[in-house]
Parts: sequence; C-alpha cells; structure tokens
Amino acid sequence: MSRPFRIGLTGSIGMGKSTTAGMFAEEGVAVWDADAAVHRLYGRDGAAVVPMKELRPDAIVDGAVSRERLKLWIAGDDAALGRIEAVVHPLVAEDRNRFAREATAPVLLFDIPLLFENGSDRWMDLTVCVSTSVREQRRRVLEREGMTAAAFERILSKQMPDAEKRARADRIIDTTTLDSARAGVREVMKDVETRLA
Repeated sequence: MSRPFRIGLTGSIGMGKSTTAGMFAEEGVAVWDADAAVHRLYGRDGAAVVPMKELRPDAIVDGAVSRERLKLWIAGDDAALGRIEAVVHPLVAEDRNRFAREATAPVLLFDIPLLFENGSDRWMDLTVCVSTSVREQRRRVLEREGMTAAAFERILSKQMPDAEKRARADRIIDTTTLDSARAGVREVMKDVETRLA
C-alpha cells in the first residue's frame, strides 16, 4: 500500500474514545485528534485566531479564541454555529491533511467525534465506533467537573445517536471495561495487519 492505512475512530460523549485512541497509540498507531486540533487552532497565534477575529472580534481574548465567548454567542444567535464552523472546519481539514502527509507510521488513526456527520468516514479505510451502555455513559459524563444532566442532554441532542453510529461503523469496540476496550483494539489491529499483509 503506497499510503498509510487510515482508521476513523468515533463515538458519542463519554463512550471512551480518548482512552481507546491511547490504546491504539500504544500499538504503534499514529493518532490525530480533532478536538486537539481545534485547541491548537484556537490557541494563541493559532490559525483560527485571525479569521475568527474578523468574524467576531469580541471572541478573542489575550490573542486566543475564547470558547466561553463562542458558547455565549451560539446560545444567543442561531446562525452563529454555522458561521463558526465555516471558518474552523476547513482549518481542521487542513491540519488533518498535513498530519496524513507527514506521518511515517504504517497505520494512522483519526479520532473524530463527528466522523459520520461531516463525511470524514469516506476518507477512511476502516471506521470504528466505541460504545458502552447508556447507564455507563451517563455515569462517566456526569462525573466530569462542571457537567450537569441538562448540559449532557443538550450535547447528546446534537450528536448522531449511538445506535446509528454503531450501525454505520465497520467495527465496534465495547469500552465498558479497560480490558474489553483493549481486546477490541487488538482485534481491530489484527484485522488491519491481515489487510496490509
């Protein structure tokens, strides 16, 4: 294969995506994280700062994009999210493409919460969804500092339902325990190695 094998990893909030991505990294897979890319873009001197300043000057605080100010804007203006995404999505895609070009590992993993929603799955050789029970998901999320049941429900309402993500994914990893997640990662890696052989 002339280019690295691409795995798209997704899952709803609290499903164990970051932990599972870390397990893939332990297997020698190079990992790109969409959320981390947004943090870089929003950070001081990040690529999103200048275009965001043109879009919404008061969203910039100390040379960085303020997520809190963006949240306030989104809460008060139905068109805000679309306008923010129009600026940020192309920059995130550029960051992802640069990673794909420069990575030297034979297998790359793209940790993308909105993998199916934004069509990134078409770019992958294999799609993987992490999942656990609704009860376990809720327990994990509500343990997070500052998280409320209402905020959790609001986030869920904006995400593709877990059942739909699982139906669309090539593979599902059960993250109920660390052992089940690790076993799932090893199964996927075995599959990938077979395909690459």
